[in-house]
Amino acid sequence: MSTRIQKTFDRLRQNGEKALVGFVTAGDPNPETSGRIIAAMCDNGMDILELGVPFSDPTADGPVIQRSSARALKNGTSLADVLEMAKAVRGFSEIPIIIFSYYNPIFAYGCERFYLDARAAGADGVLVVDLPLEESAELTGVFTYDDFSMIQLVAPTTPSDRMTAIARAASGFLYLVSKTGVTGSDGLDTSEIQGQMTRLRAVTALPVCVGFGISTADDVAAVAPMADGIVIGSAFERMIEENIKHPDLADLIGLQTAAYKAATRKP
Repeated sequence: MSTRIQKTFDRLRQNGEKALVGFVTAGDPNPETSGRIIAAMCDNGMDILELGVPFSDPTADGPVIQRSSARALKNGTSLADVLEMAKAVRGFSEIPIIIFSYYNPIFAYGCERFYLDARAAGADGVLVVDLPLEESAELTGVFTYDDFSMIQLVAPTTPSDRMTAIARAASGFLYLVSKTGVTGSDGLDTSEIQGQMTRLRAVTALPVCVGFGISTADDVAAVAPMADGIVIGSAFERMIEENIKHPDLADLIGLQTAAYKAATRKP
């Protein structure tokens, strides 16, 4: 079955572009503004949306996304609300939507219920940051259609045999973490990323998107030639935080999205 994710990567490949994967925490800084921000990102070139489920203990995330989760939780944003936001996005866009979550909210919601409700909302897959491959069957065992992807993470410290196992279990695309540490940490080593990409390309034909530590258009331009997509999250959330009371916040995010997207295209 040809999914929205597959169609997106096929289209971008034909156009000589790389995917801009944008993460935002659903409900930050408030549900109404969050919806406008997502719409602005879609209108300005974002290719795949990672819609973050706010969580009280986001251990893989740095301070910026931790604070975005705290703001969204203060507003009462729940997993059910996140799925409603996905449904709203599907009302105006065919962009692939990945639900980005820690496992606790999904487990509390119920794995089968989550899967059915996420598909009904128009989501295309899920990425669960803290669900290791060996424990993931509890969730993936309820998937009954091949149009809902389990996005898997590969870290810089992942050995080759485990990388192969993760790649075999993944669908949609693989998320290559560019560095050890948490989201939003500074510094990119493009030679290290290239080495990781070479190892990963040898064990999978899936598209590979690189994230962690990518914050500027120059960063995007540096990493894009070696990847199929670029994931940006903390930089968007930092802009939200720094302009939280700006009346044109959504427009500012839209302009930044367009700048990132331009950097994914070949000169």
